[in-house]
Amino acid sequence: MAHAHPLDGVDLRARVQQALTDHLDRQRTVLAELGAPMGPLVDAVAELLSGGKRLRAAFFYWGWRGFGHEPSLDDAAIRAASSMEVFQAAALLHDDVMDNSDLRRGRPTAHRAFAADHLRQGWNGDPARFGHAAAILAGDLCLNWTDELFTGSGLPAEALQRARPEFDRMRTQLMGGQFLDMLEGARGWADLPYAERVDRSRTVIRYKSAKYSVEQPLLIGARAAGAPEAALASLSRYGTSLGEAFQLRDDVLGVYGDPDQTGKPAGDDLREGKHTALVAHALELADRDDAELLAASLGDPDLDDATVESCRRIIERSGALDRTEEMISAGAEAARAALAETEGLSDEGREALLELVAICTDRQT
Repeated sequence: MAHAHPLDGVDLRARVQQALTDHLDRQRTVLAELGAPMGPLVDAVAELLSGGKRLRAAFFYWGWRGFGHEPSLDDAAIRAASSMEVFQAAALLHDDVMDNSDLRRGRPTAHRAFAADHLRQGWNGDPARFGHAAAILAGDLCLNWTDELFTGSGLPAEALQRARPEFDRMRTQLMGGQFLDMLEGARGWADLPYAERVDRSRTVIRYKSAKYSVEQPLLIGARAAGAPEAALASLSRYGTSLGEAFQLRDDVLGVYGDPDQTGKPAGDDLREGKHTALVAHALELADRDDAELLAASLGDPDLDDATVESCRRIIERSGALDRTEEMISAGAEAARAALAETEGLSDEGREALLELVAICTDRQT
């Protein structure tokens, strides 16, 4: 089901893109004195920033605008909102290296593209290692540019000061969440009871995705606008619930998504062995033979399409897919309830954040 995007009514997607383009043009100038080799490094970031849902920018903007709209500061708010997109680009560049992913949005991931260029040029050393290093550096640039864009957005100093602690918290906690995700994969689930598997998967969801995708951009924008503490508490509940539902939808799409829509190979999350709530439910609810096949398939990078399809059927007939869909619905409802309790939020802000619930949970990409 298609939904009108809360960015469209105020033309924010185009304006966010323009802010990102302007920023990258400035950075190309900064790097120009290093010579032509800098071009592909910036291009890798520009490619990531040329698409996407702009959800993080939307949450920041409506957190800001929902608590008092000052037209003279709108362009500054858009620039600050665009910093959330650059932060996501950093996360994606690093995430793709850690997951050793081949595709992102239907195109080769940055580390694969850098490695392919190394191979074409016949350079010295290992192409894969070069690709990984280049992508990590591109991600590090994005982390630096996130701060630069936010601080230099043009928002008043007092607004930036109010928002800064949450901004810093977001950047620190995402790195911890990324490490936690990697750690869970390394430690495995073999000796864990069902409830703990689900609990651990939800903790990873919260700190690797939910907070920086929804809650923290929203709170950064709202704090910059001077939202009262009671409203911030309600927005935090909204963001936590919706952020988890958003990632749970990603987990479903990682197994059942259409590659033409998701831009990733079908069943990629199974090949990567992701420890998701969907998988935790399936391992508990499936019969013994099915659970053994699913467990043996997880994390096999050479998993063929036929086995992926078998795993999908196992997950579905076990009831794990239905249980995950129930979790998504519960998260969406909790977000709506928290939003209804948020005092001081403008009508247009409330309407936009309500529509974002549907956009985050009822999607194919």
